[in-house]
Amino acid sequence: MGLHTVLILPGWQGSGPDHWQMHWVRQHGGVLVEQDDWMRPRRGDWLARLDEMVIDTPGRLVLAAHSLGCIQVAAWAAVSRHTARVVGALLVAPGDVERPELHEQLPGWSPIVRQKLLFASILVGSQNDPYCSAARAQDLARDWGAEWVDLGEAGHINADTQLGDWPAGRALLNRLTKET
Repeated sequence: MGLHTVLILPGWQGSGPDHWQMHWVRQHGGVLVEQDDWMRPRRGDWLARLDEMVIDTPGRLVLAAHSLGCIQVAAWAAVSRHTARVVGALLVAPGDVERPELHEQLPGWSPIVRQKLLFASILVGSQNDPYCSAARAQDLARDWGAEWVDLGEAGHINADTQLGDWPAGRALLNRLTKET
């Protein structure tokens, strides 16, 4: 992993200190992609910020995205000229922003970009995610060309799931870097 920098992309409202993403930042040196407004995410701002980070971070990159961060990756990959810098993306518990209740809270994020990603990807979903059904997550994985990993009954795969450093997720991330 020394040759790759991991960019950590939290979802809506950010990731608190007990979230696996923040464990990765603290324990493995991942780079958190900060947003100006975690509560009212503006799609254009989030895509621009990711593009800036990809341009400014040296070396090859791996993306570790959660929830709205997954939707951000797909939208960014469709418009950025810098996707070749990314060797892979771990997409965890995508938020279904096309669901009526999320669509209202996150205007500007629908429709979800469904084109195939230009880099290797693994999508990890859950059978009981309140923000995205397993079937919907599998549809996104298929459209994005991502390998589907079913984590079982793991909720939204966030701090509530109590994964800590989530070694199994780290192993999936490491698989993405070995394919390059």
